[in-house]
Amino acid sequence: MLHWGVAPVPAFVTENGDNIYESNAIAYYVSSSALRGTSDLDAALVQQYLCFAENELLPPICTWVFPTFGYMPFNKETARVAQEAVKRLLGVLNDVLATRTFLVGERVTLADIGVCCTLLMLYKQVLEPQSRNSFVNLNRWFVTCINQPQFKKVLGDVTLCEKAAQFDAKKYAELHPKKEKPAKEKQPQQEKKQQEKKKQEKKPKEPEPEEEEEEEAPKHVFVDPYLSLPKSSFVLDAFKRTFCNEDPVKNTIPYLWENFDKEGYSIWRCDYLYPEELKMTFMASNLVGGFFQRIEKLHKYGFAVIYVLGENYKLNISGFWILRGQELAFD
Repeated sequence: MLHWGVAPVPAFVTENGDNIYESNAIAYYVSSSALRGTSDLDAALVQQYLCFAENELLPPICTWVFPTFGYMPFNKETARVAQEAVKRLLGVLNDVLATRTFLVGERVTLADIGVCCTLLMLYKQVLEPQSRNSFVNLNRWFVTCINQPQFKKVLGDVTLCEKAAQFDAKKYAELHPKKEKPAKEKQPQQEKKQQEKKKQEKKPKEPEPEEEEEEEAPKHVFVDPYLSLPKSSFVLDAFKRTFCNEDPVKNTIPYLWENFDKEGYSIWRCDYLYPEELKMTFMASNLVGGFFQRIEKLHKYGFAVIYVLGENYKLNISGFWILRGQELAFD
């Protein structure tokens, strides 16, 4: 894994010694043409569902399920929002599968594999019968997938949840031990009293302030700071399309330097300030995913590449940003 200069997980080395990391990229490489989609449209739809699973489904599922494993603390309001988001997305899949056996085409593809594996811990851990009764089409598809011989060979027998698991406080305490604070030396009681007496003698009495009528605080009106910036020649959406579809070395980087408007945009390096808090790789990845969810409104004015680097208990998060204007958006 150190061939990249970092230690991404999962990682794969081909027979020719080429290095690949990230689950979807590895799955694409080791799969057959039938699994990737037999036409250009099917191939695009497969990628659509893989992105949907990773970017839309996975973050709220983790927020709902991870506390039951003790991976993260439980917050009632956060859990409620995550559950609503998950059920809304399950409804979308349920509608798609109303007239389909599989997500793309008439056979299993990477789309079914990716989405099914993303939903696996949901169905096993928290999606009890009462919660999943509304998703008849999705349930039929999920059961069909997990009973395919190729799925069973990897996943084994999957038991659907009968009662939703709850927050495991004991497991959480084991995974996140509290740091012991050094004990403070206790001062003798007599010394404390003398010190307090001296402070009181030295401190002059302040005149009592006159009561003033509280003025109502002015209501804050949000003004988009980017609307006042002059028009830029650099089209961020065009760069994003190049980044997603072209070779990074041959096309993307040359495109960036040929078209970049240094007056209208700025480039920033970012590093996570508290790497000692990062424990497990998937938890750090979930942290990054949650961060991107919270800054969704910035997508029109910014672009970022963020990496989780290192290995469990020795992690860091680093990346680069392209932002509209010359000021950091988070200040």
